[in-house]
Amino acid sequence: MADRLTARAAIAALTADFTEYAAPAGTGAPASPEAPAPGSAASPRTAAAPGTPASPGTAASPRTAADGPLGWSGYADSRARATARTGEQESVVHGTATIGGLPCVLISFEFGFLGGSLGQRTGDRLEAAYEEAMARRLPLVSLIATGGSRMQEGMIALTQLHRVARASARLRAAGPAQLAVLRDPTTGGGWATLGAGADVILALPGAQIGFAGSRVRPADADPGAYTAEGQLAAGQIDAVVPPGELPAAVGHWLRLLARRDAPPTPAPVPAALSSAGLPRTGWDAVLRARSVTRPHAEAYLDAYFTLRLPLSGDRCGGTDPGLLCGFGLHEGEPVAYVAQCGTATRPAGYRTAARVIRLADRLGVPVLTLVDTPGAANDAEAERAGAGAAIADAFTAIAAARVPVTTLVIGEGGSGGALALAAPGNTHVTADSYFSVIAPELAAAILKRAPDQVHATAEQLRLRPQDLVDLGVARSVVRSVGRSDPPGGR
Repeated sequence: MADRLTARAAIAALTADFTEYAAPAGTGAPASPEAPAPGSAASPRTAAAPGTPASPGTAASPRTAADGPLGWSGYADSRARATARTGEQESVVHGTATIGGLPCVLISFEFGFLGGSLGQRTGDRLEAAYEEAMARRLPLVSLIATGGSRMQEGMIALTQLHRVARASARLRAAGPAQLAVLRDPTTGGGWATLGAGADVILALPGAQIGFAGSRVRPADADPGAYTAEGQLAAGQIDAVVPPGELPAAVGHWLRLLARRDAPPTPAPVPAALSSAGLPRTGWDAVLRARSVTRPHAEAYLDAYFTLRLPLSGDRCGGTDPGLLCGFGLHEGEPVAYVAQCGTATRPAGYRTAARVIRLADRLGVPVLTLVDTPGAANDAEAERAGAGAAIADAFTAIAAARVPVTTLVIGEGGSGGALALAAPGNTHVTADSYFSVIAPELAAAILKRAPDQVHATAEQLRLRPQDLVDLGVARSVVRSVGRSDPPGGR
């Protein structure tokens, strides 16, 4: 089980530069859309000294006084004991911070205050933090440790999830990224809003994560499904990060996710890692692309990026180890990447790719895709997992992208499963690749040709790199550094 740090200890483990904001005034009623954004000139707010409890704000109205909106007997005493024990007035602390030299709005949950539960005043603070991020155009980082909604406030507590979801949607529409760090435990509404709704989700090793808390799960439930490691395997989070590596990881992510307002330039086309010349025949091209000795996606990504951080999973319970996705730095600039690894791409892979492309588009970050697949997975499991819809989602994500997408075909370009991740008008190919409407063997079978006609069929398909340039499907044949054969050469 992960260590349970206090809210302030979790902040201190991440940064020494934190300025806390006082609790927002009021009773917890949602702010109107016309209200000035917290922290703006029209709505000044006072920063509390770091390491000191924030003020609880104005006096509560009769409806929320004493034992809360439900008149829950003993609730006021429970809150008083929680404050005495933790030094906090509520279950969250929020303010601005600098992590890795970059500014952000920071939220940290205090699990020792009624289990880090969400109540009306928690909602006030969370909404204020989102508004602060929107007003300052800063990313939001949440250090989450919560047991869910506060039952002593009943439906008033539960409806705070609406407030958080609305605030999150507004921030997303404004552009800044949302990053969640899941501590132990992260369950209930906190997981289903701030946690699972973030753009990038990191978790501490062994953290308990799930919508259902430990006391309300089925008796026979697999405990591994509710851990950080189990959620990573299920495609629900992006990475499990040891505590000692967390400050650097969050700092790197803030650098890569910083929103760019200037129009992005296309990601440069990677140089080919093979010195192979152009293939003589179509079948030669197929054999080269299928060779296990040619460079694959991992090698291209390592050569291209000086820093690379992965994003994993489709958020629907699936992962595809044959597809690498994430953000990286190329020549000091962020680039999002989606790279096929030579296997048949699973539906989870296409959904993950679409998620990354849409995030890059929102942040103004260019995208690089590396195409290398014999085609989309077409087994029964893939069909049940929604292969068609997942491929359509990837097509749509690229078609709708406002940022430039650059594609390099580095191996097999197998039909629509490859085309779904290829950029229209900005696709390039290496000399050891091919791109085809269908594999030559399958084309021969459909045409009822004898097996010895496969080579001739490959020639008819005009799938060689130089053929693709002639047909206008590819813009160029990318060569290795120092090699300059003409792209249309024979």
